[in-house]
Amino acid sequence: RVQTEAGTRCTGVLIAPDRVLTAAHCLVAPQTGNAVLASRTHVLAGYDRGDFQAHARVRAIRLGPGFDPAARGPIGADWALLRLASPLPGPVLPRAALPLVTTPAMLAGWQQDRAHALLADTACQVEGRFRDPGLRWLIRHNCAATRGSSGGPLLVRQGDGWAIAGIAAGAQRQARGGLAVA
Repeated sequence: RVQTEAGTRCTGVLIAPDRVLTAAHCLVAPQTGNAVLASRTHVLAGYDRGDFQAHARVRAIRLGPGFDPAARGPIGADWALLRLASPLPGPVLPRAALPLVTTPAMLAGWQQDRAHALLADTACQVEGRFRDPGLRWLIRHNCAATRGSSGGPLLVRQGDGWAIAGIAAGAQRQARGGLAVA
């Protein structure tokens, strides 16, 4: 779980013991529209109903090239790499190749429906993939996603395990599903 002292919270995924990938729009202060400071950003590993197994402060933030905090976009650049001040325990998942349409998928996140418990839609799939105007790959999926799941990993099967295909960046308002940045 990624939280800022500006009051925002989202999901993230550990990609190395000292690095977390999340959505860049999660790191925009609601009051100012500016990117939050790294020193005011926290990652909680193993979060469950207010308890957590480990905590790390963020040492540095790298936003996706071209991401504009004030505009909260473009969506293809809506990712951020958090470098942690101390390593966190937990599984580190590999990166997947760009998945094909109909690839079974899973999306996990701290959704607003149950903000203190991790929810995962394990019965969904990739519905499409396309490039945005900046030629960045986006993945359309039909996984259940609401506010708070942003930054969560869109996972696909790889061998006997799971791999990260993308980072949730937006949910559809009228239908189930959303977009992930590949």
